[in-house]
Amino acid sequence: MSDFKCGYVSIIGQPNVGKSTLLNKILDKKISITSRKSQTTRNNIIGVKTLKNAQLIFLDTPGIHSQSKKTLNKYLNKSAKSVFEDSDILLFLIQRNKLTAQDKSIINEFKNSNVKTICAINKIDQIADKNSLLPLINELAMEHSFTDIVPISALKGNGVDNLVKVLESHLPFNPYFYPSDHNFNQHSNFFISELIREKITRIMGDEIPYEVYVEVEKNEVIDNRLEIDIVIYVAKSSQKSIVIGKDGEQLKKIGTATRRELQKIFNKKVMLRSWVKVKKNWNTNIERIQSLGIGNSIDV
Repeated sequence: MSDFKCGYVSIIGQPNVGKSTLLNKILDKKISITSRKSQTTRNNIIGVKTLKNAQLIFLDTPGIHSQSKKTLNKYLNKSAKSVFEDSDILLFLIQRNKLTAQDKSIINEFKNSNVKTICAINKIDQIADKNSLLPLINELAMEHSFTDIVPISALKGNGVDNLVKVLESHLPFNPYFYPSDHNFNQHSNFFISELIREKITRIMGDEIPYEVYVEVEKNEVIDNRLEIDIVIYVAKSSQKSIVIGKDGEQLKKIGTATRRELQKIFNKKVMLRSWVKVKKNWNTNIERIQSLGIGNSIDV
């Protein structure tokens, strides 16, 4: 048996819970900027953390909307479940204030899975009395038999080292799948698209994000400045108007908030250009969904 541990960890959670912030903290480095071409056939690998005796391979998981019958959501559910099957650990990320109906829907999707599930309660830096977490922890225990429940602050780093140790302890014994110095650059586009979705969620509420898809068309360093072009796809003209806002104010807010955070993460000046485009009913057409590169190539 190998003395090393290695396995796949799927990160699950709503768009605004801080998945990209947590992954950046775990990887403990500035994101490298390269062309947007993937360097691996596993297009959902977004980062690798190599430790002394273990290697964590993080997978991106499409959003899960178990209550919806929309074609996009059913497609993403199947894609997400296919990632579950490839995972050794599911890392379920929630916010510290309450367990939402959407959180419970996500739990229902993996409740019958045999994969180990670890829940990380994020943003604990925002509460003074940690005992106030006990009702939430008890509620989580009632919903599912989690392997572990770990309070963290992805932004401040509180509890993140402990979370990594917990993840490591539950990995299977395997040799490293990738060299210790292997650098997956694909996750930079994941961070960008995820951050934009988070900003849309915070600025516009919870409905619009599930009707949009963010595609990074350009991600290059030119004259020591990061130039990013993104397209926000919506399914209806009315949604385009909502995302852009009066005189472009909403889109400007989203872009400004995203650019400021990206400059901190990449440690570079950022020029972010964004467009909102309508692909009529794109979220009900499987071929269009696949043409945007969403999810895995699966039969629906």
